Amino acid sequence: MLIFVIKYHLLMRQLFFLLFTVFTFAQQTQKVDFKTVTGNITINPIERKVFGTVRYVLEVKEAIDTIRIDGQKMTFSEVKMNNKAVNFSNNGKTLSLFEGFQKGKNTLTFSYEAKPKQTLYFTGDFTNKIIANQQVWTQGQGKYTSHWFPSFDDVNEKVIFNLFITFDKRFNVLSNGVLKEVFPNKDQKIWEYTMSKPMSSYLLALAIGDFRNKVVASKSGIPLQLFIQPKDTAKFEPTYRHSKRIFDFLEKEIGVKYPWRIYKQIPVEDFLYAGMENTSSTIFAQDFVVDEIGFNDRNYINVNAHELAHQWFGDLVTAKSGKHHWLQEGFATYFALLAEKEIFGEDYFYYQLYKSSLQLKNAAKNDTIPIMNEKASSLSFYQKGAWALHVIRESIGEKAFQKAVKTYLKKYAFQNVETENFLAEIRKVSNFDTAIFSKQWLENYKFNSQEVSALLNKNKFIQQLVKVQKMRDVPLQERLTEFKTIMQSEAYFPVKTEILYQLKEVPFEDKKEIIVAALQTNNIKVRQAVAEFTDEIPLEFKADYETLLDDASYETREIALIRLVANFKEDELSYLEKAKNWKGNNSIGLRTTVLFLSQKATGYNEDLKANNLKELIDYTSPKYESSIRQNAFEVALQLPPIDNEVLKNLVNASTSFRWQFNKFAKDYIRDLLKVGDYRNVFQTMLLQLPENEKVALQHLLDEKP
Repeated sequence: MLIFVIKYHLLMRQLFFLLFTVFTFAQQTQKVDFKTVTGNITINPIERKVFGTVRYVLEVKEAIDTIRIDGQKMTFSEVKMNNKAVNFSNNGKTLSLFEGFQKGKNTLTFSYEAKPKQTLYFTGDFTNKIIANQQVWTQGQGKYTSHWFPSFDDVNEKVIFNLFITFDKRFNVLSNGVLKEVFPNKDQKIWEYTMSKPMSSYLLALAIGDFRNKVVASKSGIPLQLFIQPKDTAKFEPTYRHSKRIFDFLEKEIGVKYPWRIYKQIPVEDFLYAGMENTSSTIFAQDFVVDEIGFNDRNYINVNAHELAHQWFGDLVTAKSGKHHWLQEGFATYFALLAEKEIFGEDYFYYQLYKSSLQLKNAAKNDTIPIMNEKASSLSFYQKGAWALHVIRESIGEKAFQKAVKTYLKKYAFQNVETENFLAEIRKVSNFDTAIFSKQWLENYKFNSQEVSALLNKNKFIQQLVKVQKMRDVPLQERLTEFKTIMQSEAYFPVKTEILYQLKEVPFEDKKEIIVAALQTNNIKVRQAVAEFTDEIPLEFKADYETLLDDASYETREIALIRLVANFKEDELSYLEKAKNWKGNNSIGLRTTVLFLSQKATGYNEDLKANNLKELIDYTSPKYESSIRQNAFEVALQLPPIDNEVLKNLVNASTSFRWQFNKFAKDYIRDLLKVGDYRNVFQTMLLQLPENEKVALQHLLDEKP
């Protein structure tokens, strides 16, 4: 009981502190308006720290006892209010000021230093003089910018940010806004970035690396600055394909001019998510940098459009709290789909809506949290939010919807909003019952499948897809004639892949004509379905199936290679010879598959096999991006006995800041500890590891089975 009482009081104190902090900052935004901030900062990548001076201009509108600025685990010095030194307190989370300010305009200056454990990330080895793969970048989504720059976790505090950033002159330093000037500073440079409009702190960004760029002018004259690493210049066009078209479309569709003076897009390595819509400067994952073939497997277009849409929905107009987060993610998801509809057509648009409807219908069975709840799932915020907007647009018409969106954005530009602010604009242009809509779509966890089906069935392709899906229980002979006709028609590819899925377990002789017709469509997705749904390859189909090895899809080539080697062991050496120089996309999943298959091949040249194993092991090392390393681990760990270097690299991976990769490594180590002699292997390895890896591994060793 004593333990319970102590824990209860600790919990109450934590809850009180949280409520007090939220309340005081909400109160502060009403009484104090931070106008501008100028940061003169230096990034030290060797020590992984940031330090510098900060100057805030603020207006005290009402009497207030304390003014607070968020700063996680920072040290502060030389704190002055209106040029006079003042006392302050620092609890490790907040810089608090009690004196020196007055009603009206005030100027606050101070110095600070921080070694962020998150939000500001460093990739590559900065002790190495070769700058390739050395990068620094930020990810402040939510309330995390205060880990590297003294700012505001409250999204309702919007400030005009200006930064002077000092760094090694060999690099390119990027941030929000316009690059006004670059100053020489011995072996460094100082980059000056300026903004003219306010934004929430979580949208402040840095990206530092060896980047090149091209500038394209939008139809409205906004410079679109597109960055890429020198090693990837040949991938520039497929990576940024349709970028100008997307930008021009969204400006026209939204009806409000792009709200910032420039738009930058920067790919970085080991990024935590697909992309992040920092104001005027989107940072996105290096995996979306693709060549002509890779474009067909995974391209940047949806992420491109999504993050750009956020420049209006999230950056220009920001939700007041997590409860209204769908106003950002739902809008960005829906307007990205509209942009893709412009590029790929109506069938593509409806197919994406259809797929998300299946996800939402399935999730609603277990998910009982509605959209308008800060604890809602990403699926709800993004996909259900997009569906909610589609329901409104289809109900009131395209023109009325556009008018409401335009008015909403102009009315609340550079402000914070709630859901009712948007719904009020819908009511002004229509008789749409927003109360019923809100109850059904925003306040109810259930998914309105009946309404969704009616909207989807407006599209003829969806009608055909549903019709074919319903044929799964029809006797095979009754299906085959119609399936052949559809396969030879201009039907959209998902209908054809559905047919191939239904025929997966059917004997080859019964489906031969349809499979051959599928290959003859020359559609990448349909041909990939043939590769995927053909486990056993009859000898008579071998030559046809081998043509898949030449498809303009790394994914198709990988599937086909694996299937052919499994079916025709006598020809595996010729297949591996054909694939010996294949790389694939940035994550080189295709390359690691080739290296793995060479280790299993009978009669493969022993010297080449040894070199391939060495290459595979090398890909698991820290000098590569996490997506490359994970692909390498997944096959290298299947080759017994597991090389000790691979195990060491796996321990290193367990300390990665990229949580998905970190979890993969830890889970794999946990599994290994349950079998064979791996516990002794890892325990022996402890003495050879750096301190942070030693701590991580010891923690795993100490876990109870």
